[in-house]
Amino acid sequence: MKATPRIPDHHRRSAVRATLAVALGALLGPAMLVARERALRATPAVALGPFYPDRLPVDQDADLTVVAGRTGRASGQVLYLSGRVLDTRGKPRPGARLELWQANANGRYIHSGDRDSHGPLDPNFQGYASLRADPEGEYRIKTIKPAPYSGRTAHLHFIVAAGGREVTTQMFFQGERLNDRDGLYQALARDDRRAVTGRWVESARDMEAGALAVDWDIVL
Repeated sequence: MKATPRIPDHHRRSAVRATLAVALGALLGPAMLVARERALRATPAVALGPFYPDRLPVDQDADLTVVAGRTGRASGQVLYLSGRVLDTRGKPRPGARLELWQANANGRYIHSGDRDSHGPLDPNFQGYASLRADPEGEYRIKTIKPAPYSGRTAHLHFIVAAGGREVTTQMFFQGERLNDRDGLYQALARDDRRAVTGRWVESARDMEAGALAVDWDIVL
């Protein structure tokens, strides 16, 4: 039986955000805080794409780098992705449902229709996850950085739902050299591009050597 993964919380989010909120309240006052809360931009929709899994894996937890029943680990550079699911006022969406699917380190999806030159499947890569945000709206995922493939820059696919709202979108990587050539990314308005771009953050000491860390908030 696959053990529950220990995914580092390298942001110490709650304490930092609580301190900032108190300081901001003292400086700006309630009226300006309300205006600030309302300023959050909803995460834009981006195409579902052709490779949403046509057969969901049995193992769907938040650690995509190992598959239950197998001893190997996924190929590629380990990526820790964390963030919050919020409403447009900046309030957390506890229990928000998240689905993630992505290409592996060769640029190939776990999908019967992906049979082109993207590369071989990785039997140790889960490829899909289904999870819930915690009571603070926070989520954490351990995966690998997906490879780009023909016509596409590196990206992750998401469906996120909470409080009767749902968005199908994609997350892109800050500074990725192929972003400028990706038609879906370039079709977005500048502010929307920022909203779907994950931000690189400093890796924590308890992460694997060479692992990457990205922070990305989703607003519904």
